[in-house]
Amino acid sequence: MLRLLWAASVHTRYFLRRSMPTNILLDAIRTRRGLKWGIPATLLAAPYLLAASICTNLIGGGGPGWLNLLVLLFCWNFLKILIMGPVSLILLIRVRIQEAIARPAEA
Repeated sequence: MLRLLWAASVHTRYFLRRSMPTNILLDAIRTRRGLKWGIPATLLAAPYLLAASICTNLIGGGGPGWLNLLVLLFCWNFLKILIMGPVSLILLIRVRIQEAIARPAEA
């Protein structure tokens, strides 16, 4: 039983990693070429916050309860993208420092 649950969670994680748009975006930002796009990509967090706000207003106006799941999903994606901006900046600075240190050793 435990093995089945483990296998199901692994397959679910790989499926979500490959097919969900925010995961694809974050994987692209984590590459060396993509680090410079971390801060501009943070602007993509705003539509997720707007969508969460719209769903919250619909729920408050008597909308269906399943919209709460969408609010949770939108908030989660908003936080993932928002946090990745400063993290990518820190990673970019670290990589540039490592490249600057390695450059004189090559010359």
